[in-house]
Amino acid sequence: MLASSSSGLSGSYEDLQRGQVSEALVDFTGGVTVTIKLAEAPDNLWDILTQATYSRTLIGCQTHSGERVLENGLVDGHAYTLTGIRKVTSKHGPEYLVKLRNPWGKVEWKGDWSDSSRTWELLSPKEKILLLRKEDDGEFWMSLRDFKAHFMLLVICKLSPGLLSQEVGQKWSYTMLEGRWEKGTTAGGQMKSPQDTFWKNPQFLLSVWRPQEGRKLQGPCSILVSLLQKPRHRHRNQQPHLAIGFYLFRMNKSYDDQRRLPPEFFWKNAPLSWPEEFLREKEVSRELWLEPGRYLIVPCTSEARQESTFVLRVFSRKHVFYEIGRRSNVIFSKEIVDQNEGQDEFFAKLFEKHPEINAVQLQKVLNHMPWSGLGSTQPHFSLEACQGILALLDLNASGTVSIQEFRDLWKQLMLYQEVFHKQDTNQSGSLNWAQLRAAMREAGIVLGDDVCQLMLIRYGGPDLQMDFVSFVHLMLRVENMEDVFQNLTQDGKGIYLQKPEWLMMTLYT
Repeated sequence: MLASSSSGLSGSYEDLQRGQVSEALVDFTGGVTVTIKLAEAPDNLWDILTQATYSRTLIGCQTHSGERVLENGLVDGHAYTLTGIRKVTSKHGPEYLVKLRNPWGKVEWKGDWSDSSRTWELLSPKEKILLLRKEDDGEFWMSLRDFKAHFMLLVICKLSPGLLSQEVGQKWSYTMLEGRWEKGTTAGGQMKSPQDTFWKNPQFLLSVWRPQEGRKLQGPCSILVSLLQKPRHRHRNQQPHLAIGFYLFRMNKSYDDQRRLPPEFFWKNAPLSWPEEFLREKEVSRELWLEPGRYLIVPCTSEARQESTFVLRVFSRKHVFYEIGRRSNVIFSKEIVDQNEGQDEFFAKLFEKHPEINAVQLQKVLNHMPWSGLGSTQPHFSLEACQGILALLDLNASGTVSIQEFRDLWKQLMLYQEVFHKQDTNQSGSLNWAQLRAAMREAGIVLGDDVCQLMLIRYGGPDLQMDFVSFVHLMLRVENMEDVFQNLTQDGKGIYLQKPEWLMMTLYT
């Protein structure tokens, strides 16, 4: 996780009931938010969502202003959570769906791909069964097209800065500094003319280097700058945010690193980056691509003489960052420990070559993964086992899985690895009946003793012992069928299947 921004919190939890989605995500996670206006969404919005959903992010969205429930089931001026995405294959071609949740736990979208929509009949029986849950629980599907039309903002809170770009292979580090705009001294306002007071704003020196391992590369370095303003009142909603932004300048050797730059510096040097508009947001951030060297960052408000405190954060592969003139001791960056960074790099490289992988490729991936949680016993996934796993994941019967489906599988495998190793007390690489029952219970699955015995006979070996690969297949199958039951049952006691649906669920999986 990124450096915590808890110092920016003020007031009580009641203050978080209103306000922007981005503020809540920043306050609770310390992450960095990226806000996309859906009316101006980039053409690769689906790719952005795909990367965000299989990575460590929180995704929120907000409808257009207002305070009423619309005929289509959406609530104006309301925040929703984006909980998933899925590319499905309908009779008319591919369809891109997003899954949203109303925090009320009720009141849902009534248009295409809603719980009662006929568009679900355009899908294969298996896709429909596994995706559609007809329950007024506040969670619903809608097309990406309708999502862009009916929602105003998409907010992605990234818990790891490496997800902000495609750059992989090096550790990230961060520096966090506090500052203040004070009336008459450091509240200089934005840059307007040579005669303005912009030069009075706090000045921060940023030195950027390429990492040792990346010095052969000649491209620029990725830098993320985040500016957060602190609440100016105990109850934040009683006083609106100031409009804030920051400028970036290239430093030259003629100026001292320890002294504030004089007004003539800003007269003679044009900024490399500046706010296109000053935003009344808790946080504004920007990703910059800079050549190694020295730079000056100047945070400011839109108007002079506006007072507030702020937090300025810088994330990069390698840098030094400190305020010039005041508390000018050099502050070195701290490394961000991201245990999953290597996995993300592996997944990105794998699916860059193969956007969809088949059973043979899945077998190669699983047999080359470091199963460190299993101790000295390393599993071997046969082609038949991988075909069975793929059949459970492959909703549209394409014979392949996407990076999103594989990412979901990987999360499950990490859990299965943990519970299997915990119950395999003698490190034999297999589980008996009692150990299997305990492992399934720890993973959240409770089966009767008779059913558990049948599962051991079906998926275990002749000695009624179950190895890790068979355990994975069993767990995926049980969780899959649990989802089917929950999606199809009307009363929680039973379900009704048509013949094509029954054949699809029993023969294919």
